[in-house]
Amino acid sequence: MIRILSALLLTGTLVSLASAHDTWVETNTGILRTGDAIYVDLKLGNHGNNHRDFKLASKANPADGTWDVVQPDGSKFDLTSVAVDLGYAPKEGFWNAKYVADEPGLYLVSHARDSIVNHGHPVRSVKSGKTFFIVSDSLAQVPSDLTGFDKPQGHALELVPTENPVAPLGPGKPIAVQLLFQGKPLADTVVSFIPRRETLQEGFDETYERKTDANGQASFTPKSGDQYLVVAHLEQPEASGDGYDATKYSATLLVIVPERCPCCGE
Repeated sequence: MIRILSALLLTGTLVSLASAHDTWVETNTGILRTGDAIYVDLKLGNHGNNHRDFKLASKANPADGTWDVVQPDGSKFDLTSVAVDLGYAPKEGFWNAKYVADEPGLYLVSHARDSIVNHGHPVRSVKSGKTFFIVSDSLAQVPSDLTGFDKPQGHALELVPTENPVAPLGPGKPIAVQLLFQGKPLADTVVSFIPRRETLQEGFDETYERKTDANGQASFTPKSGDQYLVVAHLEQPEASGDGYDATKYSATLLVIVPERCPCCGE
């Protein structure tokens, strides 16, 4: 009986931890040749240092939401249908999917989930994650004029790039986003630009964090190449009768900043 109770408590703890973490989607590259495969991860974590790291914690279930590649023509490919579990245990590791891109253009990986969790009190947890990649006929001539990156996907809380998040991009070129809540710009909200190889300072880190302006916009200019996890959060109380007493929103955007711009080599 003690063992059973311990197992139930552990399961409840894992569920609680999962509900408090953010999800993000991550690719092995930002640019690939037409006809090649790209590998896409669905990860859960980003819980350390006040939701400002890349560390994994527990594991997302792809079936709990949507996980798609949005192709240049607007059609979607369901990554859940080809996903494999790379964790040894049910709550360890992450999911990985393979996608073969047959047409050149700008592609979006989009993830969203909406669920009710309970760790002391019922909370609605609404998460979204995005990343982009370019498919090019030639890796020596990567197009720099692709459009569509600034089209919202309708997520409750969403980070929408205002500059192409793949190319042209590199040190000295800004990562620029607009934060939308229910489709409208969200002002005066912290956006974190988290490098994979750095630890943000406690409180508000002036180097890697910004507050959105009146139009919900914020930008950060990297000094070196790295993977950057752009993250925003919002919590709102809810009126009684909805079955939960608060809603926690999170939005993530994974950006791969190369050491040199793939378009001009600078």
